[in-house]
Amino acid sequence: MLEILILSNGPGEVTTWVRPVVAEIHRQLPEARVSVVLSPCPHASGREAAIVAGYPGVDRVQAAKDFWPFLLRGKTAANWDWGETGVVLFLGGDRLFPVLIGRRLGYRIVVYAEWQGQWYSWVDRLAMASAEAMAKAPPRYRHKLHLVGNLMTDTAEVRSPMAANNDGDGYIGLLPGSKPLKLSLGVPLTLEIAESLHHQRPQLKFVLPVAPSLDLEQLAQYANPEFNRSINALNWTSARLIGDGDRPYLLTAKGVQVHLYQEFPAYELLKRCDLCLTTVGANTAELAALGVPMLVLLPTHRLDVMRAWDGIPGLLANLPGVGDGFTRLFTWLAWQWLQRQPGGTRLAWANIWAGEQIVPEFLGRFPPQAIADAVLELLDHPEQLQQMRQKLYHVCGCGGAAAKLVQLLKFDP
Repeated sequence: MLEILILSNGPGEVTTWVRPVVAEIHRQLPEARVSVVLSPCPHASGREAAIVAGYPGVDRVQAAKDFWPFLLRGKTAANWDWGETGVVLFLGGDRLFPVLIGRRLGYRIVVYAEWQGQWYSWVDRLAMASAEAMAKAPPRYRHKLHLVGNLMTDTAEVRSPMAANNDGDGYIGLLPGSKPLKLSLGVPLTLEIAESLHHQRPQLKFVLPVAPSLDLEQLAQYANPEFNRSINALNWTSARLIGDGDRPYLLTAKGVQVHLYQEFPAYELLKRCDLCLTTVGANTAELAALGVPMLVLLPTHRLDVMRAWDGIPGLLANLPGVGDGFTRLFTWLAWQWLQRQPGGTRLAWANIWAGEQIVPEFLGRFPPQAIADAVLELLDHPEQLQQMRQKLYHVCGCGGAAAKLVQLLKFDP
């Protein structure tokens, strides 16, 4: 029996990398035993292990809280047994982890590298997301590199460039994020935009796919001014949760309904949307793969939201004592730098891949009405939405990265 040990960490990696790869392993290597070990991630919700356990084809999952004993001593919390032949597959976390674990188990090591590889001499194969990533590798290791494409475009079947929502329902998708600090602004902001749109276009319907790391009550807290101080501070609207069965929705102060969907992944729902309002992150990759037009929002109405950012800026912003001052300084510097970028900011995945802004991005202390106006402008010009769909289709390509990656897990005896 072939053992496949997948190492991953955060919510984005679990949904956009692990899920399509596990599905492909289940198709190509049904005899393999798939184990997933999660490492700590500052943006994790704590429900990643439960999410992964629900993927068909996953046999065993260990949560992030048990990672360090496994790394240091080689023992899982449930004392898993390991077969003689196996592969360690890296799909998120520190790239030293698969090297250490693979050598301890005596397994081959395969690393998915989105931007560039690392530890080349210790890794057996590197699955590269792009030719640009391959070009960064030292020439002497090129024989280990394999171009597979971007796993984020495999999160769903890419929609035809000519397809659109023609059922006349007028759906607007709201994707405010999954992290607490993003939700504290994203939920009331998108609700405020929905009220403005409803006032001008009462026929529009609003849908919100709930992140798998949240339950309905948790989401509703971010629309409650008693829990979320951003609402009163910014004079934005509030909402309350109605129902908890098959058709729950948020009812705003002005009577607008935002229907909540807990199915995961919510691709069929998103495909019905004429347009989505989303924060930055994995959502932008999934929408791009589905060919769904979007407006990308990164509000800075509260400086402490930067504490949810990734990388060194987020770490510095969370330092005790100096975090607040650094947040103000860094936000101002980042704003000045981003404003000077030729062709606009590129924070959404589709824009990063394309090297240009093919979906609009709104960064700063913008008024919600400005976003509503931008939505109406696009709805009034369907040819612009269609052009956006076509560009998303071309930048995402035809997928197939997961299938190519799983091929790399097959080593000759």
